[in-house]
Amino acid sequence: MTRRPGFLVYGLLAAFVLGSALPLYWSFVIGSHTRGEANTFPPPLLPGGHFLQNAARVLDTVDFWQALLNSLLVSTACAVSVVFFATLAGFAFAKLRFRGSNVLMGFVVLTMAVPTQLAMVPLFILMRDYGLLDTLTAVALPTLVTAFGVFFMRQYLLDAVPDELIEAARMDGCSMLRTFWTVAVPAARPAMAILFLFTFMQVWTDYMWPLVALQSTETLQIALDRLALTGQGQTTDYGLVLAGAAMSTIPLLILFVVAGRQLVAGIMQGAVKG
Repeated sequence: MTRRPGFLVYGLLAAFVLGSALPLYWSFVIGSHTRGEANTFPPPLLPGGHFLQNAARVLDTVDFWQALLNSLLVSTACAVSVVFFATLAGFAFAKLRFRGSNVLMGFVVLTMAVPTQLAMVPLFILMRDYGLLDTLTAVALPTLVTAFGVFFMRQYLLDAVPDELIEAARMDGCSMLRTFWTVAVPAARPAMAILFLFTFMQVWTDYMWPLVALQSTETLQIALDRLALTGQGQTTDYGLVLAGAAMSTIPLLILFVVAGRQLVAGIMQGAVKG
């Protein structure tokens, strides 16, 4: 007979959920107040009645819809690319035997220990030399494949695809690419869905690199930065800035609502062994 989780477990889960939801709630609370109300001390803790007015000001101040579209294009392209290449590489590292595979996998894992900030200057110089600065391509290129994605898919495919199934497909005359497409991809769909969501969220919330690579091209990061600069010489209008921040989280919320069942199913399938 299994024991039900105790009060401590539920208490920790509740604290984690509240802590995770606090930034979104805070953005909405401050975004629903005027500049004067948002800058008071102590700050307001309950929503005000000016969120729609602040949202309208956001749309008047920056080209929010174009920035939203550009961010959607970049995040979706990066997520699809990471899922495709990471699944290919993960399948190769998990199920193919070739010389130096363990060394190469170790090198991939080691790259995860390098801080992303160290790559900013070399990436900027590279994008400048190729004439890609101030384009969406410059934002997307560094995230078209990730070491975490390769490691994640390798670990999942090690147990999700039996070696006997691959051998049976090869005996039936399937090429390695066809074996990957007909055997590995169906088994890896839950993990691919999780990796897509995580990558989309990572690119969507990346604030630093777009500010370095872009100047006039609008993404949500550039739009929010311009909102923060609208009050130069005066007090920053945090109501305006956080209203824009709250609006920028809406696509993520929609994505998690739509794909939430697949996300939970993938996590559960990866947690259950045997």
